[in-house]
Amino acid sequence: MMSLKNKAAGGVIVTLAILAGPAWAQLSHIRVRPFASNVIVPQSRARAFAPERRGTVEITDVSVLIDILESTATTTIEIRLRNTSHQRQEAELIVPVPDRAVIRGFAYDGPGGEITAKILPKEEARRIYEQLVSKIRDPALVEFVGYNLIRSSVFPIEAHGKQKVRLTYEHLLEVDGNRIDYVLPRTESLQYAVPWKVTAHIRAKRPISTVYSASHKLEIQRKGDKRVTVTIAADAVKEPGPFRMSYLVSENGVTASMFAYPDEKVGGGYFLLLAGLPAEVKGIEDSPSIKREVTLVIDRSGSMRNEKIEQVKEAALQIIAGLKKGEAFNIIIYNNSVQWFSKKPVVKTKETEEAARAYIEGVTATGGTNIHDALLEALSQEPAEKMLPIVLFLTDGLPTIGQTSEITIRNLVTKSNPHNRRVFTFGVGLDVNAPLLEKIAADSRAKAEFVLPKEDVEAKIGKVFKRLTGPVLADTKLEIVAKSGEPAIGRTRDIIPDKLPDLFEGDQLVLLGQYVGKKPVTFRISGNYLGQKRTFKFTFKFDKAHVRNGFVSRLWASRKIAELIDAVRQMGADGRADQNDPKVKELVDEIVRLSTEFGILTEYTAFLAREGTNFGHRAEVLSEAADNFERRALRARSGLGAVSQSFNVQGQKSQSSLNMRNTFYDEEMNRVSISSIQQANDAAYYHRANRWIDSRLLGKEPQVEPKRVIEFGSKEFMDLAMKLAAENRQGSIAFEGEILLLVDGEPVLVRNTR
Repeated sequence: MMSLKNKAAGGVIVTLAILAGPAWAQLSHIRVRPFASNVIVPQSRARAFAPERRGTVEITDVSVLIDILESTATTTIEIRLRNTSHQRQEAELIVPVPDRAVIRGFAYDGPGGEITAKILPKEEARRIYEQLVSKIRDPALVEFVGYNLIRSSVFPIEAHGKQKVRLTYEHLLEVDGNRIDYVLPRTESLQYAVPWKVTAHIRAKRPISTVYSASHKLEIQRKGDKRVTVTIAADAVKEPGPFRMSYLVSENGVTASMFAYPDEKVGGGYFLLLAGLPAEVKGIEDSPSIKREVTLVIDRSGSMRNEKIEQVKEAALQIIAGLKKGEAFNIIIYNNSVQWFSKKPVVKTKETEEAARAYIEGVTATGGTNIHDALLEALSQEPAEKMLPIVLFLTDGLPTIGQTSEITIRNLVTKSNPHNRRVFTFGVGLDVNAPLLEKIAADSRAKAEFVLPKEDVEAKIGKVFKRLTGPVLADTKLEIVAKSGEPAIGRTRDIIPDKLPDLFEGDQLVLLGQYVGKKPVTFRISGNYLGQKRTFKFTFKFDKAHVRNGFVSRLWASRKIAELIDAVRQMGADGRADQNDPKVKELVDEIVRLSTEFGILTEYTAFLAREGTNFGHRAEVLSEAADNFERRALRARSGLGAVSQSFNVQGQKSQSSLNMRNTFYDEEMNRVSISSIQQANDAAYYHRANRWIDSRLLGKEPQVEPKRVIEFGSKEFMDLAMKLAAENRQGSIAFEGEILLLVDGEPVLVRNTR
């Protein structure tokens, strides 16, 4: 028993319960004190026992502060509640927490008082959970079977009043080599819309290489080589699912770790290799290091007149000013013809910078758009010695002068790029060939950017250039080798990306693929590391592969689908391919298969979530998908519809965190989300006539006779929940309505009706 100071009225009992142990049938002798009329589960929802009280207490938002010191985390959760009724409400808190959690504080607004806390026996904790499920009849609670549980006693929420509750607990984190993992339990339900503002302060004795989250987009701020502050990005505070975060402590140079997910269907499973750079790269200004040679290629055709050309000129001046001592640059301007600032890149000095300023300020917009010759000249110029050659290529239109073939222009970076220049493309406005700009960038280890109307061209270019600060590892090469150092033949496949990017300060590498067999594999990454040739070796075992890492297979599938979509889009370059082309049909078939299995939908396959889609009629499904691909991917080369596709595909190709809502941009650049497909760890469920169908049973369900029918809240239901919890799959039976799922290869029907 420990005593904690608090501002609450009267005595409050906080209990820590462990949801594991003997079978449910053995718990009938356990007595549990009555619950308050409202039960608050901040990771899920607020629920009331009495129907007339439902909806009277709401969770408005949750703030979380995480302090991590090495492998110990102190988590403070602040829950804000609102009573919408005319009467004071009684409520209590049920908070799932990780194993080995210890309460360090509990407080809420109100008069002065004192509270106590104790750890409950396992049997009592399980009985509490069983009672909650049976009384509230809320399947969402099943998601937290297997977690420890903190329960508070009654506290008042005044009529039309607000209440703020603060809980602090501490626990030890999982450590895997040089990687430390943190998990904050939260519901995977798409209906959960409460914003969670999460901030984590990480401190370590060794330098921190990188911080990664598979669940949420992060904003990362370094406070030094051993201190990092992390927040969930503003546009991700309502994203569902457990908050997962990992950080790597630095080794000598590149640091790496691996997550693995087993899957017999692929002969082994899926892996995610996470690699980070040193916490601080010293000596960037001085040798040895990788310096940059930047060539600005500026479209000055007539359509660039007025504000656009002025913004581009200002961006060019800022880029040259931002180059470091000893780095080089050049400027190419083009319309009908191509002109150079210099026949070859020049080293930045006071004199060359002043000359560049005068040259840029005199640029005017007129004429057509000769993209082919401008790109060819940028690629073929003699490079500066021992520098990373980068091209920033800008256009606001389609090629109209000279060679205009999309295929011919895109092939320049593979056939006429003797110095391996990276071409970062910028499409300004909507009159650009979006697939062409994407392909030019991708084939040269770079990325395409699109500046929408009314967006600031200068800001977009400047943002990209800022990301290119401090090249650390260039000309990166990946090899998979055996213990002997020889190629490990047949041990991996479908590694994405197949061509590794250059890594700059603050970058991390997220590599996804499939592994075959269970023997250890060595990943050998080599390249130009800070001006010197270096090789980094990482040997990983797959004995820690676990189904709880379901995010690994889903991220792989998402990237794979994006690569296949991109292949379809590029087949539309000459205008001859259509949906009847055997190659197109093969790609569409695989996209539909992966999309269905993993529940990952795009603008082309969103119809799979439609209630009337009959997966038993596969030919019809493939035909509708093929129609969408022909109309959009093959035919739309420019305009808003083409640019929106580029936003979608590029985001998905580089995806490193889950997109559980299947959010994408439609043809009008509106954000679209899909709520009739629910992901639960490694499984996907489709909603059909008040029944959730396991994706593995789609198209079979009219003929499938479930081997078992399990009623919600029964002993059999609880047994199934515990069985699934051992594999982190309990979320599969946490939906409202009937659920048809596969359990040990057999179809089981769960009736979750309330």
